Amino acid sequence: MSRGGDAMKWMCKTRNWKTAVSLAAWLSAVLLVTACRSQSSMLSAPVTGYNHTSAAINRFSVNGAGGPNLGAHEGGGSQVCCGVVPRHWVPGLRAVVEWEKDPDPDGYIKRDQYGQFDDVDYERHAANYSRHKAVVDIPRYDTAGVLKVHFLPCDQVRVSAENIRRDDPDYSYSYPMRMKEPEVCYGQL
Repeated sequence: MSRGGDAMKWMCKTRNWKTAVSLAAWLSAVLLVTACRSQSSMLSAPVTGYNHTSAAINRFSVNGAGGPNLGAHEGGGSQVCCGVVPRHWVPGLRAVVEWEKDPDPDGYIKRDQYGQFDDVDYERHAANYSRHKAVVDIPRYDTAGVLKVHFLPCDQVRVSAENIRRDDPDYSYSYPMRMKEPEVCYGQL
């Protein structure tokens, strides 16, 4: 007789059948309770940026997760998936932000007969790009949300992960999109 037939014969015996059903119900209950309890301590979060400067942010990342490119005085219009944030804020929570900045986003670059950038002229323009890295604190939040990166004058950045909109009065970083930029940034002479 096949194994399947042996199992059916065993389950058809009243006492063994009741034991099998009890065991299956007990295992199902344990799995259900375990599944309900197991919440990840980390959440995926979209990444967006706000550029409060006259430079362009060609590319940026926060904790390794890339964000959208940002023109001068632009932001919040798009999100890129995904960064990771703790479900619950913890003291000392920080973000590593890396970015490339074009100080002259409206600079003229020659084009060839097909409308493509002239390689030599583009290289001349791109030689002025600068790359930056900053480690910043993420302020306390009650509910995790979008990772919002703010690019400020003098190569300063701020990051928030709270689940509220930028225009909410309780938002941590309500900077104007067109911030006054000093002629000289102290600490960058």
